[in-house]
Amino acid sequence: MSKGMILYVEDDLTLSFVTRDNLEMRGYSVDFCEDGFSALAKVTTQSYDICILDVMLPKMDGFMLARRIREFNQAIPIIFLTARSTSEDKIFGLQQGGDDYITKPFSIEELVLKIEIFLKRSKVELRQDIMNELITFGAFSFSPNNLRLSNGEFIQDLTHREALLLEYLLKHRNKVVKREEILKTVWGNDHFFSSRSMDVFISRLRKMLKQDTSIKIESIHNVGYRLLIDGNR
Repeated sequence: MSKGMILYVEDDLTLSFVTRDNLEMRGYSVDFCEDGFSALAKVTTQSYDICILDVMLPKMDGFMLARRIREFNQAIPIIFLTARSTSEDKIFGLQQGGDDYITKPFSIEELVLKIEIFLKRSKVELRQDIMNELITFGAFSFSPNNLRLSNGEFIQDLTHREALLLEYLLKHRNKVVKREEILKTVWGNDHFFSSRSMDVFISRLRKMLKQDTSIKIESIHNVGYRLLIDGNR
């Protein structure tokens, strides 16, 4: 039985062969594409558990591909692979809809670890005790199981990491939560890049929640964040 269906997009055929072989030996099913156009055609017609995208692709680069995927699928985890190593490039990738970033050259163990973290969370992150719960706060309703945030006619599908982050903040509403605590719970580590990544996801949530002025994600300098809900609703 397959551990998960992966869409893997890479134009380096030597690297792709080695990576696919290792992933398949570990029990994953891998659907491979060499360019962004063919990958987009597949992801719009087939179901995958995770996407692994090289950034520098022919016909359509990985960033554009991620943006196109996010137009119709907010939930599927996206991991970028790239030789670009600057923090600015990594943050830009997250802003395009990515969930994580691996810099080339990478070890197969690092890639597998990230895949396992995402797939495990996508299957059990929304634990049985809240599986069918609808969380209401302010003017919003949040369905962790469906990765969906709603406010009247406004409906926003969330990525897995956005949902995890919002869930964590809601569980600690009106309380200061330390950056390292959020990082270890939602990202699984407190590395520098994960910290920069968290700031991007906080910004995403702020944009979604701005419709209700009683809700605010407050930055506590050198400490962390606090989700403020007026009236403690």
